[in-house]
Amino acid sequence: MVWRMLGASNFSTCPNGSIQWIWDVFGECAQDGWDEASVGLGLVSILCFAASTFPQYIKACRTGNMDQALSLWFLLGWIGGDSCNLIGSFLADQLPLQTYTAVYYVLADLMMLTLYFHYKFKNRPSALSTPINSVLLFILGTVCIIPLLSSTDPVAVPREGFRGRTLLSVEPGNKPFTKKEVVGFVIGSVSSVLYLLSRLPQIRTNFLRQSTQGISYSLFALVMLGNTLYGLSVLLKNPEVGQSEGSYLLHHLPWLVGSLGVLLLDTIISIQFLVYRSRAIAAVSEREPLLPS
Repeated sequence: MVWRMLGASNFSTCPNGSIQWIWDVFGECAQDGWDEASVGLGLVSILCFAASTFPQYIKACRTGNMDQALSLWFLLGWIGGDSCNLIGSFLADQLPLQTYTAVYYVLADLMMLTLYFHYKFKNRPSALSTPINSVLLFILGTVCIIPLLSSTDPVAVPREGFRGRTLLSVEPGNKPFTKKEVVGFVIGSVSSVLYLLSRLPQIRTNFLRQSTQGISYSLFALVMLGNTLYGLSVLLKNPEVGQSEGSYLLHHLPWLVGSLGVLLLDTIISIQFLVYRSRAIAAVSEREPLLPS
C-alpha cells in the first residue's frame, strides 16, 4: 500500500512496552505514551473524517438542493487540497495516519462532487449530465483501484534506539530535506492553501443566501473535531532518533497549518449556522398568529 509496511521481525528494535499491533498495522514504533496517544488520536480523527460526509449525503437526499447550498468552488478546492495532500504526504514521508486520512477524503470528495452534479442536472437538466457523471464515477473507481495496484512487498527498515520527547531547541540532528521531501513539502504547502481558499467561497455563498439550508452542520462539526485531533496526533508524536522537535515540526508544517487554518474558517461557518438559524426561527415566530389570551 502507499504507506510503509515494516516487517514484524524489526519489532525487537522498539523499546519494551511498545504495542505489537501498532507496529504490524501502521509500521509505527510506539516508543512511549506520547506515541500511543498520537496513534489513538489519529485513529479517532479518521473516524470523525469518515463519518463527517454521511450526514451531508443524507441531507442532500432529503432537501435535493445541494447544488444551491454548497459552492462548487468549495468542493473543487476541497478535492484539490485533499489530492495534493495525498501526494505530498506520501512524497514527504509523512505519518501513515496522515496518508490514510488523505486517501479516504479523496474518495469522499469525489462522492460529494458526484452528488452535487447529480442534483444540479436533476434540477436543471442538461445534455452534459450523463458524460460528467460517468467521468466522475470513472475517477472514483480509479482512485479506489490505484492503492491496490501500487501495493509493494514489505521492506525492512532498520530502527535506531529510543529517544524521548524534548523541549523545542536548536540542537544538532536537524533532519535535512531530501529532494523527494522538498517536492512533497511544496505540494503539501499548495494543499494547505487550497484547503484555506476552499472555505471562502462557501462562506460567501452562505452570506449571499443568508441561509445554511441544505447544508448539514454535522459535516463541519465532525471535520472540526477531526482536524483538532489530527493536529494533536502530529504534535504528540516523538521525533525520529537524532531529530529535534523544531526540525520535526518544520517537516510537518504544511499539514499543521492546513489543519488548524481550516479549523478557524470552519468556526466562522459555525457562527453563520447559529446566526442564520436564529434569524429563521425569529422569522417563523413573527409569521405565527398570536393566540387569544
